[in-house]
Amino acid sequence: MYGLILAGGSGSRLWPLSRELYPKQLLNIQNTESLLQATFERLTDIIPAQNIISMTGVKHFSNVVYQLSKITEKPVVLSEPISKNTAPAIALASKYIYDNTDEDPVILVVPSDHLIKDIKAFSNTVAAGEKIANQGYIVTFGIKPSYPETGYGYINVTNKPVEKGFIVNKFVEKPNTELAEKYIADGNYYWNSGIFMFRASTLLNELKTCAPDIYLLLSNFDFNKSIEIPYIEYDKMPSISVDYAVMEKSDKIALVKLESDWNDLGSWKSIYDVSPKDSDGNVKVGHILDEGSKNSLMYSSSKLVATIGLEDTVIVETEDAILACKSDRTQDVKKIFDTLKKQNDNTHLVHKTVYRPWGYYTVLAEGKGFLTKMIQVNPGQKLSVQSHNHRSEHWVVLEGMAKVLLEGKEHILSPGHSIDIDVKEIHSLQNPYEEVLKIIEVQKGDLLIEEDIVRYEDMYGRV
Repeated sequence: MYGLILAGGSGSRLWPLSRELYPKQLLNIQNTESLLQATFERLTDIIPAQNIISMTGVKHFSNVVYQLSKITEKPVVLSEPISKNTAPAIALASKYIYDNTDEDPVILVVPSDHLIKDIKAFSNTVAAGEKIANQGYIVTFGIKPSYPETGYGYINVTNKPVEKGFIVNKFVEKPNTELAEKYIADGNYYWNSGIFMFRASTLLNELKTCAPDIYLLLSNFDFNKSIEIPYIEYDKMPSISVDYAVMEKSDKIALVKLESDWNDLGSWKSIYDVSPKDSDGNVKVGHILDEGSKNSLMYSSSKLVATIGLEDTVIVETEDAILACKSDRTQDVKKIFDTLKKQNDNTHLVHKTVYRPWGYYTVLAEGKGFLTKMIQVNPGQKLSVQSHNHRSEHWVVLEGMAKVLLEGKEHILSPGHSIDIDVKEIHSLQNPYEEVLKIIEVQKGDLLIEEDIVRYEDMYGRV
């Protein structure tokens, strides 16, 4: 069996903690590991690590590789050069797997942002689904609804059994409350978990029938030559979900009930639901001072958050944004995210503190023509060899020792010493020492964006 982890995402539903460049699957929600890392480890219970493929976008590629590298030595990560929704991503990853094995393997597709704690029950359900997949079905895993949720899609099944599952009748969109109540009363509706499995040949054949535009384009990709996905070819793909492209059209869909616990952590209410609560029903994370609140979630990432007399409320604080809403309105957070994106407000895109494979940086101040950061480079790490077309940089060492490569020359800087990097000069900041390196970086120029980086060498594969 092979595993395929869908590790893209926009970061919209758990704003302001998640951002477009740091979506929820990369977050440490439960203070142990990220949802992506937990997903990978869950799959290793039934699939060899070398058989687990992750598909992400170019924006998240380095963070995905970095997080998975903490679990497995050489993670296989495919990078979409442009987002085209789940159907092209799954089709291309399936072709990659099919082309790199002599067999016709079963592929288990899972999102990277689910919370599942009962690994044994999950593994048993997958084993039941594998038997059906081997009969030529695309198997989807459904959740028996426990309440009339309006944030999930639903799947209606027939009474026709196949092994331990049922033939699917139809997929339905996210319903209103009245319709969701009818689905639950009917008894033959399940929440769509977004988890499914199939033989590689089954999916490819169904693509040929149900989505021929995607199927015909697959021949343009040759993974025997390179793991890279060419932009010019991938951009030809339609932007469509696998549900619309295949699942709703195929007559070879079966459903197996997911027997394990499951939560897709798709809203702050879902975070509240799965989190430990105090005697007043409150979830408190970070520096919280409360008087008399009940059934509320208070989350602080950097500041003291003081609350008084709240009920059924969500408060989330980050360095640069605060969210406050009623618990039953958390699905509307996406509307705030979308508005910020339309307004070109960077609070939808990135945090003031941004994590990188080599460490992190925090934006301290910014204005017209300048940007100031504090950069931490962890021991043994280094930034890429790079240049900038639109900005100069001034570095001052605060802590540790810095090794700077500038136009082919090596400079060793101790605390208090500085160096200037001019526009288009090739340079690299490195920390080959045992202590953490911290510097202040002052950027000056007419275009101060992360995209103004030309990479020549990179130990994290970002060239």
